[in-house]
Amino acid sequence: MKPQIITTPEGSELVVIPRAEYEELKIKANFADEKDDEDCALYDDRKAELASGQDTRLPPEVSAAMLRGECLLKALRNWRGVTQNQLAEQTNLAQGYISDLEAGRRKGTKETMTLIAQSLKINPQWITD
Repeated sequence: MKPQIITTPEGSELVVIPRAEYEELKIKANFADEKDDEDCALYDDRKAELASGQDTRLPPEVSAAMLRGECLLKALRNWRGVTQNQLAEQTNLAQGYISDLEAGRRKGTKETMTLIAQSLKINPQWITD
């Protein structure tokens, strides 16, 4: 059924629709309002996380590199634009050791991974948990 459009003497247009369609639109509008409230709350929470430094989410570029097959440490190092040699110099670790960490041949201690995180200026939780 097509909606009926009525023009008032003042020139406003009114739309007449079946009651069932009206009720359905009301339900959808209420749902949209609830979703908007949820989205606003999520946005506020995310902004607070960022402001407090408690953000634990990986940057999208790092996630994309991991999806392409890079390990987390290599993806983070490349995201920061640091070579293995540069990271080795900054941390006083051997370049071969960093290569072993990235290849999964070795597992760094929490202290070592924290040192690497500080050097890369990343959230230590990303590589120590």
